[in-house]
Amino acid sequence: MTTPQDLDERFRTTVTGFKPDAGSTLEVGGWGLTPPQLLRIFDAQVTSRHLDLAARWLRGFGEGFYTIGSSGHEGNAAVAAALRHTDPAMLHYRSGAFYCLRAGQAGEPDMDPVRDVLRGTVASSLEPIAGGRHKVFGHHSLNIIPITSTIASHLPRAVGLAFALERSRRGGNGSKLEGRVASALGTAPVTTPWPADALMVCSFGDASVNHASATTAFNTAGWIDHTGLKLPILFVCEDNGLGISVRSPDGWVEAALSSRPGVRYFQSDGCDAVTVHAATLQASEWVRTTRRPAVLHLKTVRLMGHAGADAEIAYRSTREIEADLARDPLVATARRLIEADLISPEELLARYDEVGWQVRRTAEEVIREPKLASSAEVTAPLAPRRPVRVARAIAEAGERAAGPLAMQRSHPTAPQTLAQAINTTLADALLTMPETLLFGEDVAAKGGVYGVTKGLRERFGVNRVFDTLLDETSILGLAAGAGLAGMVPVPEIQYLAYLHNAEDQLRGEAATMQFFSGGRFRNPMVVRIAGLGYQEGFGGHFHNDNSIAVLRDIPGLVIACPARADDAAAMLRTCLTAAAVDGAVCAFLEPIALYHTRDLYESGDGEWLSDYPDPRRWGSTHVPIGRARVYGVGSADALTMITFGNGLRMSLRVAARLAQEGVGTRVVDLRWLAPLPVADIVRESSATGRVLVVDETRRSGGVAEGVLAALIDSGYVGSVTRVAAADTFIPLGHAAKTVLVSEDQIMSSARAILAA
Repeated sequence: MTTPQDLDERFRTTVTGFKPDAGSTLEVGGWGLTPPQLLRIFDAQVTSRHLDLAARWLRGFGEGFYTIGSSGHEGNAAVAAALRHTDPAMLHYRSGAFYCLRAGQAGEPDMDPVRDVLRGTVASSLEPIAGGRHKVFGHHSLNIIPITSTIASHLPRAVGLAFALERSRRGGNGSKLEGRVASALGTAPVTTPWPADALMVCSFGDASVNHASATTAFNTAGWIDHTGLKLPILFVCEDNGLGISVRSPDGWVEAALSSRPGVRYFQSDGCDAVTVHAATLQASEWVRTTRRPAVLHLKTVRLMGHAGADAEIAYRSTREIEADLARDPLVATARRLIEADLISPEELLARYDEVGWQVRRTAEEVIREPKLASSAEVTAPLAPRRPVRVARAIAEAGERAAGPLAMQRSHPTAPQTLAQAINTTLADALLTMPETLLFGEDVAAKGGVYGVTKGLRERFGVNRVFDTLLDETSILGLAAGAGLAGMVPVPEIQYLAYLHNAEDQLRGEAATMQFFSGGRFRNPMVVRIAGLGYQEGFGGHFHNDNSIAVLRDIPGLVIACPARADDAAAMLRTCLTAAAVDGAVCAFLEPIALYHTRDLYESGDGEWLSDYPDPRRWGSTHVPIGRARVYGVGSADALTMITFGNGLRMSLRVAARLAQEGVGTRVVDLRWLAPLPVADIVRESSATGRVLVVDETRRSGGVAEGVLAALIDSGYVGSVTRVAAADTFIPLGHAAKTVLVSEDQIMSSARAILAA
């Protein structure tokens, strides 16, 4: 097992034996390095190495909390040197030398990569990106976007950002409508924070090549390229041959990367900075000029094991470890410098020691810095809410829609269904918010499986409304990347059951961005999800999925579930505006069975339809996040029903039957499933002292559990019961009715609690 002391002593001993070589050259195929460039690369590599040594030292006495290091991967400093600091980057956790070199590229005198990284290591609240929440490589001024994934789950997001870079560069679709809208608003096409010729770079480890997220990203990049669209992205695989203790089979990574359709393959010895720099220049120039995807495969080594607690001798032979030590990239760069007679061994070691002394001194300083000390401090950047600003922005959008944009709008006059209201609201958003994008499988040409997005592509063009490949991970990754680029993406997941294929793109990627960047980066989005049960004629568990537990425990995620057309319009407008104003990540859950419902009590009554509000009323009809809607039926003093989605229609029908018997009911439509409208729940429950929760999701992990917990936490002392769906997948055909909540069940439970 290689210790920090072994690595340090070996470097000193080896470097002392190097001598100038008249035949040495820094040229590789015409892509050579200048001496000052190589010295800067060496300094970044040395800095990264000493940061690794300091992390192990800090851990030794309980002050360091992260020891996954970059030793053996320091060739990635040459990747940074060959790129521009204005190229957005998402970095693998062993890309420390890349970070250190880019910090020097920015030309800002106060930039201190040593202090940045060490603050992350000791969880200092002064760390400049995550603020002590995690040790990440990220900095807004360096265009390094923080990631926490270790298994390439950031790659779909990187593809999305590259897609947004190119879309912004082309300046929209140039349609007549878009031109008129821009003229009316006095706006230019949406631009990203990065230059027009920027490329996206993302690095990852060799073991991650096998992960579904990586496969998705490569496939999507190739698919986009195959369709003739542009995608300026450079994938960088740092291949040390190991995933903790599991080896990548010989030749597998090269075979996997070089055979990707539409993704050009480049490779280099990742331990030789000169050849890495040359390969990166070649690959990046190709990406930058052709605007097409490429992958750069760097063969590296891993020194000192996976992390501080990893005893690699348990799964690696001494011979293997020695072979990796012989390829130490720091030693390789030192050899290049000394053999080219650019520096003497003594001067180089003095330089090495000077950096080591600065790193140790800084480590001793950051130990004393403040740490996050309260729950409020930890959660502050998680999901900021500025409801007053959201309400104001909605009112202002209404003024634009009623004024300069009035001629471009459709003006619905007849009452609308839920599906129609969503369509009209999306059209208004695309009109009043130039940064809005709408995409997903079947949403454009077909107009959605249920016609919800029908006609929008024709009105707003293929650059604003477009179809994607059939892959939920890539759809959400595209949204996360587009959000980072300043857009407000509205991706569609065709059915709730399909979301489970890609849930980590919400949990591990989208929802964490503001949390791990202190709000410096954000990826707003409104994910439209068709779901829930009661769909007749096209059923089964994939098309009638009633489980949203996977969404409700994602910190900061907003979950909206409108049941009626007027709520759908107002709530969707709230979600879109919160995304634009606060960077909110929202899941907009649309009950399929209610899409085209028109009647409430009897056929032909039209009481499930709603008028679409005039834009001048958007402000007054605004629905804030986390506010319920209450229906008083009869005297409304005997029973409180708390429900949502399909449960609202059933509960209102039951309440009408109870009213005929002289029993008054308050029906509370939660509307927001996260955050729950707790104040409304408690107030309306206390008003009657009898509560029936009507929950169409499953009994275990369902929404009712959150409602009951809220009542208990508030000290509610009245009666309460619930009806919920069975803990099962939903079967096909009429058997579905045996496991879903029914009106008869609701009535039976209501009578029971009234009689208690």
